[in-house]
Amino acid sequence: MFFIETACLRLPAILPRPLLVASCSSLGGTAVGTVAVASCPQPSWRKLRSIAIRGPTSVRNGVAEAASCEPEGDARIAPRSVRIVAVVREGTVSPLKAERLRWADESCEMLVYTDADRDDLRGELARADILLMISVSNQEAIDWVRANSAHIPNVISFESASPSLKNKLGGSFVSMDGKASLAQALFGTLKGERRDESPEVVKTLSDAWGRHNSDDIRFCILVIINAYIRPVSSLKNLRAKGFSTLNCMIKNCGSEVLNCLLDPKCRKALQCLNGCSPTDQVCNYRCIASYESPNLEAFSLCVLQKHNCLGLDSDIPERPFVPPMERFRGEPLTHETAEDLFVGWLGELQWSWRVVAGQNPAYDQFPCQYQLFYRGKAKGSFWYEPVFRVKTLEGEMVWRRRRYRVRRAEDPGTFHLSVLDNGVISKEFWTVVDVSDDLSWGLFHYRGAAAAAGQSYAGAVLVSPDGRYPPGMGGSRLASALDKCRIKNWELYEVDNDDCESADAPLLIPEGSSFHRNIKVRDETWAST
Repeated sequence: MFFIETACLRLPAILPRPLLVASCSSLGGTAVGTVAVASCPQPSWRKLRSIAIRGPTSVRNGVAEAASCEPEGDARIAPRSVRIVAVVREGTVSPLKAERLRWADESCEMLVYTDADRDDLRGELARADILLMISVSNQEAIDWVRANSAHIPNVISFESASPSLKNKLGGSFVSMDGKASLAQALFGTLKGERRDESPEVVKTLSDAWGRHNSDDIRFCILVIINAYIRPVSSLKNLRAKGFSTLNCMIKNCGSEVLNCLLDPKCRKALQCLNGCSPTDQVCNYRCIASYESPNLEAFSLCVLQKHNCLGLDSDIPERPFVPPMERFRGEPLTHETAEDLFVGWLGELQWSWRVVAGQNPAYDQFPCQYQLFYRGKAKGSFWYEPVFRVKTLEGEMVWRRRRYRVRRAEDPGTFHLSVLDNGVISKEFWTVVDVSDDLSWGLFHYRGAAAAAGQSYAGAVLVSPDGRYPPGMGGSRLASALDKCRIKNWELYEVDNDDCESADAPLLIPEGSSFHRNIKVRDETWAST
């Protein structure tokens, strides 16, 4: 995964103004969102509108959801519970995933109801700290909710157009006006500037919803909690470290910082990052991919990885636990066979697998994703190299490639991966969830963290030999594999695999590499792929 953006957007606010402008003009950066959601896999919001009109699936009443909003202070003191009630239109699927939020922390509850669940909803509204209205258009329901939520201090509505619905933060009504950028709004809130923050927070929420990105929405909810209800410990690293951070950078990384600022490409990367949403990893990585340079890598390697000047940390999420497949072609899965399944079609084709779709919206928007798994020349070595295209900010299509070291974990079908990505080490835990007997598709799940960047993440990728969905969409077996990952098929982001063959992807692997040991791969169906 890609985490250099964290360093660039976390430079201290006490930097001299010229240096600050040249590098990062505020603390409001990707690190804001990634720290805030560090331990939570992210649900997808992209297809909310299409989901909403599908029907007739309904929301389960009163599903408790938990967010990462444990308070700061003595861990022995029970956290003050924060209750969030979300109301969605009847007959829609709620984008607020209860189980995933519960993975993070149990101290905050989120209950999801449809606008028809008034008997159950009345009691919950009486105890709510935050009310979210999502795509509710029934005027009678809107009037009823408004009449029963007058006491709730924080009310935010999305796509619930009605003059009678007004946003409220900290007990005061706020308008949707405001010209402050998302970074400025969040930065002001995190600094504790309470006087004018409400319109900016609302604007932040509106901007985030417009991107249909759950990372942004969840972070904004945490900002509301942090600003109006109680401190949120996962946001504490977002506050300026003061002279200690600056001291660390000058003492240990002075030449790297200066070289970056004097390098037009590196400087453009920092300036570009400053214009991204704090939690928009797609925007942030496009900046990195557009202006990738040795100076940018050296900057992050020194400031983040070697000296941890920002004092960040993050662990690989423990949940969800996804068990690996147990048998392949009727035989118990072994470490060697699991490695062979990763190797996939490499040898018959120029790649192991091509990504069809994935759960994580931050990375699955990249077109033409190839996976290369192979055994190295050294005894026991195993490598993974993803190759993917990025459209730069100048409109140019470029290829990017990373190199992961792969080690076997305890159970067959599970692996530890590590990579140095733009100066920051990421460590990941991968699981072979399932692979069809004919290798027409596979599903791999991952959990990871870039500790020095203060980020953790999780996701899953569906792969096939040609980057297209398997016949019959994989049938019940693929549905069962997705269920093991707690993923619905409509949550997957489809990868753009058009015109990839003509783009000359850099798919060469080192000489002396080897492929399969236990399984044979040959199918004329893919011979011309």
